[in-house]
Amino acid sequence: MNWVFITFCIFILLLFILIMTKIKLFVQYYHGQDNDHAKIEMRAWFGLIRYKKDIPLIKIDEDSPTLVVKENATAGTDEEKTKKETKQFSVEDLLNSIRQFKELLEHVVSFHKIIKHFLKKVSIKKIEWHSVMGVGDAAHTAIFAGAIWSLKGSIIGILSHHFKMEEMPHMTVTPRFQMFISETFFKCMFQFRVGHAMVAGIKLVKYWKRDKPFLKKKPLSETSNQKENSL
Repeated sequence: MNWVFITFCIFILLLFILIMTKIKLFVQYYHGQDNDHAKIEMRAWFGLIRYKKDIPLIKIDEDSPTLVVKENATAGTDEEKTKKETKQFSVEDLLNSIRQFKELLEHVVSFHKIIKHFLKKVSIKKIEWHSVMGVGDAAHTAIFAGAIWSLKGSIIGILSHHFKMEEMPHMTVTPRFQMFISETFFKCMFQFRVGHAMVAGIKLVKYWKRDKPFLKKKPLSETSNQKENSL
């Protein structure tokens, strides 16, 4: 009986540690002229658990209307275990993703309320957003600079409404009146506890409409044929 009690106590302790574990998610994006670079990194337990996805190339394929993305994924601190792959995303993939997300919204009762409640538990820290732009004309550059400031303010307002903003963002817009240039650098950190994510996941399972099957990904051609047959 003592071993059962000790095992139970250890299980409760590990569960408590898991629930209280903080996940830090670092997001970084850079755009300079025709070059794009994105990096996403997740850390837990002071960096002992780490997963990093580096996207050093984002471009439009010249031979087909698809977006080419190169990814380097690293788990842990060993850079030698980096997995490299190249993916292509088309308009069809985007539409399929939108359709699946719409089905998910219809499949879970009060989906937006569950997600909204979880996002309120997510903290945002260290937002940096710096932009340099110019269109070669001073008057037009000033107009675009004002529009970029307005856009940034709107996005930060949306983030502060849905997330817990703990620090004021650092943003700049630097106009270059006599040259054509487009550069932007964005960096921020999200933080949340595993317990809050677990609660959100339990709610999604609890309010899942079991009588309504969730459709898997289908090609757009198959979806359109089904609509034509129904008509």
